Amino acid sequence: MAPNVLYGSYCLVAFTVLAVTALGVNLFVRDLRTRRRVASWFARLFFRSAGIALSVEGLDRLPSVPCVVVANHASYLDGVVACAALPPDFAFVIKKEMVKVPLAGLLLQRLGSEFVERFDPKQSANDARRMLKTATSGQSLVFFPEGTFNEIRQIGKFLRGAFATAARAEMPVVAAAIHGTRDVLPSGTILVRRQAIRFEILAVLYGGDARSQSRELIARAVGEPLE
Repeated sequence: MAPNVLYGSYCLVAFTVLAVTALGVNLFVRDLRTRRRVASWFARLFFRSAGIALSVEGLDRLPSVPCVVVANHASYLDGVVACAALPPDFAFVIKKEMVKVPLAGLLLQRLGSEFVERFDPKQSANDARRMLKTATSGQSLVFFPEGTFNEIRQIGKFLRGAFATAARAEMPVVAAAIHGTRDVLPSGTILVRRQAIRFEILAVLYGGDARSQSRELIARAVGEPLE
């Protein structure tokens, strides 16, 4: 068996074991912030176990008030990276299909994630109202506004949900760039490759042009063209 297959298989087993353990622990933890801290600790442990260097830059730029973080989406690892990097004040906004994924859906629910419908307009409107309620309750949110990813190295169009929520809740938008995950876990495979990953807070944005500004900042930071 090739070394890269052995390494990728080891990472897959390590991730599964750590994720199941994180879920098992969090089933008995009552406080939401503590559950998020547990998940963050296990996420960082996975990267250490895999020998993948994870660096975080610019956390001091996060505002002291609730905010909406928007980041590029290039890999299934992006959520794990953001979980490892961000403080426990953030609820992740995730496509509703993830609820049906065994164990992962339950763990995401225990972390206070918000699940959104992408294809049913009526349900999408209900989800938008629920997210606004979450935002106005004092929680920060994390969106991957491209909605999905593929093998093409580009920054896709940003859906408006994150920015509409930020505007209605009068929250700043924080642009964040995730570097390296497209190469560590490319689209179409479940085998991890060893390469450094970096999570970078770029800027805090206010106003109606946050959608275009954040997209341009992220594209420039990761060196990928706009779709």
